Amino acid sequence: MGLNRSLRFAFNISKSWIQIYKTYSTCPKFPGAKTTFTNQLQFTETSSYAPIPIFRILGPKGELLNSSDEPKLSEEILLKMYKDMTVLNVMDKILYESQRQGRISFYMTSYGEEATHIGSAAALDLDDLVYGQYREAGVLMYRGFTLQQFVDQCYGNIDDKGRGRQMPVHYGSKDLNYVTISSPLGTQLPQAVGSAYALKDTNRVVICYFGEGSASEGDAHAAFNFSATLGCPVIFFCRNNGYAISTPVEEQYRGDGIAGKGPSYGINTLRVDGNDVLAVYEATKLAKDFASKEKKPVLIEALTYRVGDHSTSDDSSSYRPKEEVSDWLNNDYPTKKFRHYLESRGLWNEEHEEQLLAQANKGILAALSNGEKKKKPKWTEMYEDVYKFMPLHIKKQQDAMKDHLKKYGKYYPIDSF
Repeated sequence: MGLNRSLRFAFNISKSWIQIYKTYSTCPKFPGAKTTFTNQLQFTETSSYAPIPIFRILGPKGELLNSSDEPKLSEEILLKMYKDMTVLNVMDKILYESQRQGRISFYMTSYGEEATHIGSAAALDLDDLVYGQYREAGVLMYRGFTLQQFVDQCYGNIDDKGRGRQMPVHYGSKDLNYVTISSPLGTQLPQAVGSAYALKDTNRVVICYFGEGSASEGDAHAAFNFSATLGCPVIFFCRNNGYAISTPVEEQYRGDGIAGKGPSYGINTLRVDGNDVLAVYEATKLAKDFASKEKKPVLIEALTYRVGDHSTSDDSSSYRPKEEVSDWLNNDYPTKKFRHYLESRGLWNEEHEEQLLAQANKGILAALSNGEKKKKPKWTEMYEDVYKFMPLHIKKQQDAMKDHLKKYGKYYPIDSF
């Protein structure tokens, strides 16, 4: 009986190889693609194949859907993830109100997208290089960027690492391997690919965050193609929140989201519930392991929802109903969902919540008070750190500024710089 089973197994294997041989012996030898011939002339369209599924671990109320999918994370890491998500919310609220009071010029909140920050950050090593867009403050927070450093950057004071030259929320940290954010959409994508190419033999990976709106930029397509053809260990992490700055996805593309672009470029792709911090962690961990070992790119599309306005310059009620926002805020919200999960494991309760919120408010308000008291960088610093040797035309501008201040300096608040 055992011999018969072995023979049947051998026969099936031989039959499979015969089919493979027949298929590929009739394959076209064109260098442009690896495929087969057909005698049916028909369009390939979005309905020709199923959409890429969404990986999730937690249900809308934080319930564990399948115990075998639960990441084996320590209580310390789980609590750090939740605390950082909560502190990020509190910081957003206070700095948003600070902008509304005219104390800073601009701000962007992360309401609804906290899980994409923290889940991905927890799966990375500090040596991994981060290219952010402008809504990844939680990644920096998880890595150790302090509340005072966030405030100093937003206020552009003397302790701001960028020395007041950038808009608020354009953070950066060499110590934390977080490349300073640029305002133009999409510029970080090809830059991240170049960095990943340089790091191919170092066991480090690069992660590049971007929104679905940035994927409409030409930079995104160039980055995808170069990363695949050059074999770069880069993770493209798309936060698809449905609206970009103000444009619904229906007006941006017709394909299967952003994930659908990955296979067409030859990139291994994952689609994940961006409101599920554990699912984001697992997806990023898998992507990092693959990119590091195989020296190839990975595309992650995290489907989420931006509950807040795009920025303090935006009023999202002009392009989406308030009822829709309220529904997402009250159902399937990332921080609430994760809190339910922690409570079900006995790791969190209302007392812990109150203590955390009080501590976060106190810490951020103290940082705010300190940041406001600090002077601004000296005006001469605007001419430094751009060129190794100052060009003549810049030197002329600097001299003209000196002469101007000698004559009219009393009309400027120089003492505060």
